[in-house]
Amino acid sequence: MKVYGMLTVEELQQQVDSREIDTVLVVFTDLYGRFMGKRFDAEFFLEDAVENGTHCCDYLVTVDMEMDPVSGYEYTNWERGYGDFHIVPDFSTLRKVSWLDRSAMVLCDVKENKTHELTEVAPRSMLRKQVDLANELGFTAKAGSELEYFIFQNSFQEAAEKGYKDLKPAGWYIEDYHSLQGTRVEHFNGDVRRHLRDSGIPVENSKGEAALGQHELNVRYAEVLTMADRHALYKQCLKEVAEQKDISVTFMSKYKDGQPGSSCHIHLSLWKGDENAFPGGLKEGPIECSETFRWFLGGWIKHMPEMMVFYAPTINSYKRYETKSWAPTRMAWCHDNRTAGFRVVGKGPSLRIECRIPGADCNPYLAYTAAMASGLDGIRNKTEPPPMFEGDVYSADELPEVPMTLREALTLFEQSDFAKTTFGDAVHKHYIHFFLTEAEAYEAAVTDWELKRYFERI
Repeated sequence: MKVYGMLTVEELQQQVDSREIDTVLVVFTDLYGRFMGKRFDAEFFLEDAVENGTHCCDYLVTVDMEMDPVSGYEYTNWERGYGDFHIVPDFSTLRKVSWLDRSAMVLCDVKENKTHELTEVAPRSMLRKQVDLANELGFTAKAGSELEYFIFQNSFQEAAEKGYKDLKPAGWYIEDYHSLQGTRVEHFNGDVRRHLRDSGIPVENSKGEAALGQHELNVRYAEVLTMADRHALYKQCLKEVAEQKDISVTFMSKYKDGQPGSSCHIHLSLWKGDENAFPGGLKEGPIECSETFRWFLGGWIKHMPEMMVFYAPTINSYKRYETKSWAPTRMAWCHDNRTAGFRVVGKGPSLRIECRIPGADCNPYLAYTAAMASGLDGIRNKTEPPPMFEGDVYSADELPEVPMTLREALTLFEQSDFAKTTFGDAVHKHYIHFFLTEAEAYEAAVTDWELKRYFERI
């Protein structure tokens, strides 16, 4: 399959010489999954950054959503003076960015200045570690992210000025699979599909979703690190194209009461060379699977509650888990059943596990890190999954619920020996502090709900 838009350094040089490209974005993602980095003059990038990379302030893996330095991290802090870490381009990600004028982009690994080792708390470093561990067991992982989002006719600036209230959705009745409603936003979704395709991110399709103004756009599956990169680029593309068109999109898990939330269904399978390792001679209902499949699924399900913060990282994430909302509320796995947290689909070479628990607000590197770590642990320990469930999972009161608040999920993560062992003490503490900061920020805020409920009547 031809992938358009990807560049070698030599091809970049040619396009710089012909003045087709004059800017190179050098970026990595922070803990929220946002791109951070610098815009280089393309000639200087070729002369210097190709060999030397660049440096950024190490506070970028400790700031909150408002970019304020947060006290209490051991990795870096005011006492340590907030120095630099090294941003090293991964040239397998070098691409032309078609939605930006004369621009290319390269994604980077974050490394320590002194040791030149990967910065262990950086999200891409964490996923790299799990990829290496899978390789040691003889596997590669292939993955796909299915992201949902809402489109609004208001610009981002107008939405902010309105306090994100009374926004005008792009559609006025439910979009799900609806071709006419899809046509009404084709000026946006069509452009995005073409930009992604021309920027090294092959696209499958786009469609309307189950809420007003909600849509989904799917890109081709890939090796898991490549998929996480594509996921992050996808979100950046949609936001920047929306900005250019004076409209807005949101990847909040739950934008509005009474409407479905936005998910990020993640699909995973393990491969040995060119062969999917999940099919086999075992039978689970209609599924013909291998022990590798069973153990990976067993580990993924077993560790889901204590890894929940990586699938549902914000206060808002947990508003999505409502009965009959298309978001899972209980721990179960099924064959082709959208009420379950784990839905097994495909057969033979396409057999894979779809996890429907993450929301569209997840950091893809962290979500895939948690999934890989859990599944690989299942293989090492031959963890059996629970019996396959049939029927309406929403109505199965005997099944355990997924964690329903960030505080609950954080407590499970904090108490998890598996998380501490998997990530190491320093990384474990770093992310405990990150999620604790998020929870405390919300708990200190006065919300619209409180004003409406208590202003007059308390």
